Amino acid sequence: MTSLPTLVVVSGPPGAGKTTLAHAIARAVGCPAICRDEIKEGMVHATPGVAPGPRDELSMRTLPTFFQVIELLLRAGVTTVAEAAFQDRLWRPGLQPLRRLARIRIVHCTVAAEVALERRVRRMDDDPSRRAHDVSRPDDAVAEAARHDAFDRVSIDAPWLEVDTTDGYEPGFETIAAFAREGSDPAHARGTPMNLRAPLRPTGHDPHP
Repeated sequence: MTSLPTLVVVSGPPGAGKTTLAHAIARAVGCPAICRDEIKEGMVHATPGVAPGPRDELSMRTLPTFFQVIELLLRAGVTTVAEAAFQDRLWRPGLQPLRRLARIRIVHCTVAAEVALERRVRRMDDDPSRRAHDVSRPDDAVAEAARHDAFDRVSIDAPWLEVDTTDGYEPGFETIAAFAREGSDPAHARGTPMNLRAPLRPTGHDPHP
């Protein structure tokens, strides 16, 4: 009998190291990683002259496309890693219909606001693909820190693991990979999942979900 695939959700505020970790988890598990920003970047590549921004036309199209791709893979029985900087108001309605298709596990990336800001600025300078997103530089450190701290993390009834990405990963990557594998391969299960309910989270919404 075929068991349900696993959906590993990697979330956190911008600059928290989600995409790098999502691809590393996918390699360790042996499955695809579907990243929201990469979908947007592919759309921009096919749409010359678009004016990028957090709520441009392509951003609006990216949201349903992201969840449709994930649903397609899960319906085909494919364990999948899904990564986005969505807050709970976007993650929750997108994930709820997928609960019957997969075992969901949440990896929430955390990092100090100043580290996240430094990463975002460096990424804008070094990575041309970031032009697909909002091109304005985050130059107000106080405002950016407030948005970072108000990030409303995804909160659904599923096992979760919080990962500090400040310098490498804490807990270590082997622990993260084992947590991701528990839902897809019983041979890798290690007892009770680390957490069964999402932690308390601050209220408020980042205007750049």
